[in-house]
Amino acid sequence: MTQTTVFNWKDRLQASAIHLGISLAIAALAALLVFGLWYPYPHGDAAGGRELFLIVVSVDVILGPLITLAVFNRRKPKDELVRDLTVVGLIQLAALAYGLWTVMVARPVHVVFEFDRFRVVHAIEVPEELLPQAPTDVRGLPLTGPTVLAVRPFRDVDEETTATLMALEGLPLSARPDLWQAYPQARQRVLAVAKPVGELRQRFAQQAGEIDAAVARTGRSPDQLVYLPMVARKSFWTVLLDTGSAEILGYVPLDSF
Repeated sequence: MTQTTVFNWKDRLQASAIHLGISLAIAALAALLVFGLWYPYPHGDAAGGRELFLIVVSVDVILGPLITLAVFNRRKPKDELVRDLTVVGLIQLAALAYGLWTVMVARPVHVVFEFDRFRVVHAIEVPEELLPQAPTDVRGLPLTGPTVLAVRPFRDVDEETTATLMALEGLPLSARPDLWQAYPQARQRVLAVAKPVGELRQRFAQQAGEIDAAVARTGRSPDQLVYLPMVARKSFWTVLLDTGSAEILGYVPLDSF
């Protein structure tokens, strides 16, 4: 291997390392966006946001520096080298933008009380044609983390039958905007089916430490809390609620069905 070849590889590795550092910095900013806004705790885990983001970013972070390693050569004319690096950067940014768009459309938009449980609803699950039928105060699909809603009681047997058939076909009740209502309107129904946290601790004695830690984070005593299961995309969790207001105060990564 000639000295020129050695220097050429050193230049390529240096350029690739610089590109990797820039890519990691951009990935960190993207992570702030994804987990700070679109998938706040616990939805990064519960809704699969963490896995999806890591797949998208890992491919993007590896792709750009590897292409730079292949194309970088100081012996190229300056205009040609700038053109090559610009194309690499544009390809990488386009891949990142598409990946983030995929993560965004799969984001959780609502945590919906559904008769005896909560269900996490994602933007991609909500039929756009039904959005105008939602009450005006709950019609949006937020970009700043999911809001808490409820499925209203059925108006009659026909509506219940239709909704059940649609659920069997793959459209959950909680993903239907025409059935949404503001969460405070469901407070009494939530508290009527919720169970004491003390019972949760008895059922899952082996996870007592994890339950106690989640209770402590709420700032409430166990007798001030009740719980209900929550269905998410990737797993089942448990929601801790205030016994008076039914406000969601905490989450436990536990299947309490």
